[in-house]
Amino acid sequence: MPEHLPYDDDAIFNPETHHEKSDVNVRALLWAVVIFVIFALVTHLLLFLLFKGFAKIARGQNPPALTSMKVPDSMSVPGANAPRLQPFPTKNEAPYVKTPVVDLDEMRRVEHEAQTQSAWIDRQKGTVRLPIDVAKQLVLQRGLPVTSTAAPVTTTTGGATR
Repeated sequence: MPEHLPYDDDAIFNPETHHEKSDVNVRALLWAVVIFVIFALVTHLLLFLLFKGFAKIARGQNPPALTSMKVPDSMSVPGANAPRLQPFPTKNEAPYVKTPVVDLDEMRRVEHEAQTQSAWIDRQKGTVRLPIDVAKQLVLQRGLPVTSTAAPVTTTTGGATR
């Protein structure tokens, strides 16, 4: 048997079959790109105009700041660019006397006095603030106060009560 069957060149010609002229309709593709670009430009223009309109409306309104607070008449308000971390100084106080460093030193001084010096808290009730060292000594001498009225817990081991 022969390897290849003989054929005639005229026998494989089909007049109804043609090759494609192009894979893509270039004209339709270009129109799609042009429409996309025009749509993008119009969208960006509308967004820009919307932004400008909202900005104009916002400039016309003057809403109070979310952090605004009513300042008493006896206090002076620092300038617009000054930090407002510290309380407002009173008008009769020199400016910038209360700085964070001064406030921290004053707070530590008051805490140290409260821990090391005795003072009356309420004279009528007889309540006194004691220095911490004296309070520790009193707790060691007298023991911790018992405020619970619950019965003492007993444990049993092998029938014997402790």
